Amino acid sequence: MSAPESRFVKACKSLPVDRTPVWFMRQAGRYMPEYRAVRKQRSLIEICKKPEVAAEVTITAAEFLGVDAAIIFADLLLPFEVMGLPFHFEAGEGPVVDEPVRGAEDIARLRTDRVADLGYVSEAVRQVCKHFGASLPVIGFCGAPFTLASYMIEGGGSRNYVHTKKMMYSSPFAWDELMRKLVEVTSEYATDQVRAGADVIQIFDSWVGCLSVEDYRRYVLPHTTQLVKSLQRTGVPVIYFGTDSSTLLSSMRETGADVIGLDWRIPLDEGWDRIGHDRSVQGNLDPVVLFAHWKEVKSRAEDILSRAAGRPGHIFNLGHGILPETPVENVKALAQFVQEYSAKSATVL
Repeated sequence: MSAPESRFVKACKSLPVDRTPVWFMRQAGRYMPEYRAVRKQRSLIEICKKPEVAAEVTITAAEFLGVDAAIIFADLLLPFEVMGLPFHFEAGEGPVVDEPVRGAEDIARLRTDRVADLGYVSEAVRQVCKHFGASLPVIGFCGAPFTLASYMIEGGGSRNYVHTKKMMYSSPFAWDELMRKLVEVTSEYATDQVRAGADVIQIFDSWVGCLSVEDYRRYVLPHTTQLVKSLQRTGVPVIYFGTDSSTLLSSMRETGADVIGLDWRIPLDEGWDRIGHDRSVQGNLDPVVLFAHWKEVKSRAEDILSRAAGRPGHIFNLGHGILPETPVENVKALAQFVQEYSAKSATVL
């Protein structure tokens, strides 16, 4: 760990801090001119595979925004390549899996022995940790097994997740084998990031909100719990984040994750009540609010901080990632506002 005593890591452990730590999902991205300049020269995958470039993008964003943590620049689907499942990006479509996984034979072909080939991500983490030292903690991350499985099965994003749910319902043994392989690969992949110096690991379950509580508990919770427990053995806190997950929060708590990320669809205090105040929470401003006038952004941020009520264990973030056309000045101003406002509130308390 590079910054184990940082306020961000302490907040992840529900320990008291002098002010609310803040960082943003997708804080290095297309809304930043510096990132767009890099993308003119290289594809997203090329950036990920060049540790010095991925590190530079990570560092530039964190330093410009003045946030309390840097998250490594990578892509959720990178493990697909080493599992023998090629994918590419199509403009306006996002990631596309060339040959979707649709049955037991496809699952049997997926490899779990080449995780070391993802070492470029850990090297980028190492370079970022070396740059910041103890001054700023570094977040590593991986995709959650359900979200990765849904990309594999659907071949990309989906509205209804028909093929994914069909496999869950019709071929539960095949489904469990796919999830087992994904947990094995992501666990090793994220553990390597911790070995390289990552202070915290975030698990992204971007599509889990498409599930009923019953389906989540039967088909997803045991596997995600296994991943969380495996990562916690490294000694770092684990953040578990899903979108559209208000109905799943009390079940997500059962994974044992140290921090549960909240999206913007539920008030922060209500979400925290569902999770329990013995856990930390992260969130949860609607990313689209950043397109509003500053007065509105400030008002919404104040509301979230007031709902957190100065309790130990709140990390300020958005309810999902920063959107491509977001005004950069609003993002930077929001980070500064949260830091100053929460410091004053802590002094009053």
